[in-house]
Amino acid sequence: MPRRTPRNALDTLRTPRGFHGFLKAASVCALIAGVLSPLSPAAAAGDTAAEVTAAEAAPNDHCGGQCSDILPPGQNGNATLAQILLNQAFGTQPAHAEDQLGPYANLATGYTGLTNDKINTFFNDASFGVPAGQVASTVRPAGRDDVTIVRDKKTGVPHITGTTRYGTEFGAGYAAAQDRLWLMDLFRHVGRGQLTPFAGGAPANQGLEQQFWRSAPYTEDDLEAQIESAAAKAGERGELALADVDAYVAGVNAYIDASDKGRYFPGEYVLTGHKDAITNSGTIEHFKRSDLIALASVIGSLFGAGGGGEVNNALSLLAAQEKYGVAEGTEVWESFRQRNDPEAVLTQQDGSFPYLPTPDDPQGRALPDAGSVEAEPLVYDRTGSAGAAGATGASAKAADTAVTSARRGMSNALVVSGEHTASGHPVAVFGPQTGYFAPQLLMLQEIQGPGISARGASFAGLSMYVELGRGQDYAWSATTSGQDIIDTYAVELCRDDYHYLYRGTCTPMEKVERHNAWKPTVADSTAAGSYTMRVWRTKYGPVESRATVGGKKVAYTTLRSSYLHEADSIIGFQMLNDPDYLNGPERFRGAVQHINYTFNWFYADSEHTAYYNSGDNPVRANGVDAEFPVWARQAYEWQDWDPAGNTARYTGPSAHPQSVDQDYYISWNNKQAEDYPAASWGNGSVHRGNLLDDRVKRLVAEGGVTRTALVKAMAEAGLADLRAEDVLPDLLKVVESAPVTDPATRTAVDALKAWRSAGGLRTETSAGSKKYAHADAIRTLDAWWPLLVKAEFEPGLGTDLYTAFTRNLPVDESPSAAHGPTGAHAGSAFQYGWWSYVDKDIRSVLGEPVKGPLARAYCGDGDLAACRDTLVTTLKAAAGRTAAQVYPGDDNCSAGDQWCADSVIHRTLGGIKHGGISWQNRPTYQQVVEFTSHR
Repeated sequence: MPRRTPRNALDTLRTPRGFHGFLKAASVCALIAGVLSPLSPAAAAGDTAAEVTAAEAAPNDHCGGQCSDILPPGQNGNATLAQILLNQAFGTQPAHAEDQLGPYANLATGYTGLTNDKINTFFNDASFGVPAGQVASTVRPAGRDDVTIVRDKKTGVPHITGTTRYGTEFGAGYAAAQDRLWLMDLFRHVGRGQLTPFAGGAPANQGLEQQFWRSAPYTEDDLEAQIESAAAKAGERGELALADVDAYVAGVNAYIDASDKGRYFPGEYVLTGHKDAITNSGTIEHFKRSDLIALASVIGSLFGAGGGGEVNNALSLLAAQEKYGVAEGTEVWESFRQRNDPEAVLTQQDGSFPYLPTPDDPQGRALPDAGSVEAEPLVYDRTGSAGAAGATGASAKAADTAVTSARRGMSNALVVSGEHTASGHPVAVFGPQTGYFAPQLLMLQEIQGPGISARGASFAGLSMYVELGRGQDYAWSATTSGQDIIDTYAVELCRDDYHYLYRGTCTPMEKVERHNAWKPTVADSTAAGSYTMRVWRTKYGPVESRATVGGKKVAYTTLRSSYLHEADSIIGFQMLNDPDYLNGPERFRGAVQHINYTFNWFYADSEHTAYYNSGDNPVRANGVDAEFPVWARQAYEWQDWDPAGNTARYTGPSAHPQSVDQDYYISWNNKQAEDYPAASWGNGSVHRGNLLDDRVKRLVAEGGVTRTALVKAMAEAGLADLRAEDVLPDLLKVVESAPVTDPATRTAVDALKAWRSAGGLRTETSAGSKKYAHADAIRTLDAWWPLLVKAEFEPGLGTDLYTAFTRNLPVDESPSAAHGPTGAHAGSAFQYGWWSYVDKDIRSVLGEPVKGPLARAYCGDGDLAACRDTLVTTLKAAAGRTAAQVYPGDDNCSAGDQWCADSVIHRTLGGIKHGGISWQNRPTYQQVVEFTSHR
């Protein structure tokens, strides 16, 4: 319904805000806590632990040792109070808390010497089962005789084997709580907009709960109804899913009881005041079905809902029309929007998949009157620390980021068909790019039981099935596709500001509130405070902003097709895990068609590859342009829309981009297919997807592709500076169209050319040096890019239109760009930026052919000499900026530390901290697969 929450929202979550200062003198506390935590998880009351010398033979594993995976920092995301205190005071790590971080990080400098036999130096062996002699522990949770959880010595990944379906899912819930209980608890509170009472009132926590509450303001009844609704629609599979959920929740609660009794529950419960370390008083609340929906709403908002931003689109269109007139302004706007850019890199290379075509005569547009748009307030009745400047600033940031269309796409995939591989079997390197957190949002597991056989990653608290991973003879993964499933409606107000016209009847808005209060804890010393979050809901979704349209007072609301349907995808995931169902690419597509979130799905077995784009794409009314707000009138509603359950007519499966056995597939949140417009801005001639496409295309042309070659291609793309690889050459053509006589500028040009000739990579001089090769060139480009974009475009566009366009699409997203959509230290980079605009404009000035050009030339107003003057002037200014000016420092890095400014840092969602690693732009969880046989 409302805006999908930007992926970077979680980057600000800081539950252990006060840990560091408190723990400066915590060694005595650590000793006390060690005495108070005498039992290990294996010794839980009700568990049966046994030494095992060999594991059973892995069932039906057709990978032949050719499946690998990795998920940093480590499998273990729970820590007792003693372990947290020791980590904070001395840096010690609990077992398996970060043993996957080193191998993951080392690929950045180790990929050049990679061979097939070295792949598992940087990845885990993802074969089924645990080899003899590698079993670390075997547990029968709660003493059950129908399920065992075996953990391996190397990584501590749980291998869950059940003889009954209930026991299998009970074990999955138990294992999830063993590894991520605190994180699961945190996220069920985030999903309900109740983070601050649970984890503390830090301004970042306030901002986070506000973002999610704005996106999914569910009541408890809403949450409880969704899982039952999803099950009811799916027949026998729905009944099975409901039973699986109940068993999973029972397993989670069994671990809560065991860890509470054994006093080895996560130490964050003590530090946030929920448990007493001395008396063990306090409660860890049991989980229930609705908690899983709250969790799902968070994940769906982050990664699986595309679209939105219609009001911002309207504002930039109006600015363009004000600048150029209606006709030319619309042309200029469309050229920057790039809905269907002919130069955009595609995932599906053949065919056309029309979706949301631009109407010749748009119907029902409800563009705001100039200067009339005001954001709808969310927070009321602030008391105490909720009124401090930091708190109100966090609220403003939350409100601003909630309305942008520049959201985290994340994830990449490289898949090559067997026709072009050395073995004749398909090869895939793929995974979700979900950010870096401690503990990680995802967790690894293997599940074997009746109707389930899979290994891979799942979001903590939703791991009743493997969501991304491998089955017996196939593997699958996803990238965020982000096609538009969110629309903005202008509801006409009647009577007062809280009544609106619904199909001709004056109807009251529904008021939904959350009252949150907090007090200081050891983990968060923020002073006591409180506020009320208030959302006004309509049948067309929650109110996002207010304005006038043609003088009429309206409220702008947002409607998302997956709203009230957060649980619907469970059926698709169930099918992906079912070896009796999934036997090839057609069944794979049948499974992912049941996933209502917007993802690109990829598949590989020993013979075939496949691709399918999922999501409930609502069929719009004829003539509606989904880029802009439309009137909330029946003529402009989604076709067959029923507001009671938020259902509508959706585009059929054949309308979604898809294929089987294409020569190769790449995806890095780029445009899916011809005539399938991207919801977000920035899918033009230069996109980070080109970094993959160029490399994989070369490999396929050469033939004989191996797992090693594909991993190398991914790794190199993950170190490449997109601007340096695809835009810098033409920029330097312009600069050198006349002699460069200024010494400082000449030095900068030579350094940039040398860096580009060396590959344009942001990589260390040697492993662990924490210094970049070509550091001066990298610093220069980082400083130059925002200067040249502003100087190139603002004079022609004018300040108002330039600013409006930057709200649609940020100028830059380099690894160190803390101001960009991702934020600093997040790994993911170069998805959103003005690279295509600069590329097309500069090529036009150079007289080179451009398909889908901008409506006019901007650099030097199209004059080569004037454009050169602009670029040389800004380059000289950039070259003169010091490292401290370009990289000003933050809580983690000193000013001028270039490597640190780029570095990936796992954001703490609990008490355990990890050191930074060298920048890589790659999936968080990643698989490398090549199946050697098929059932």
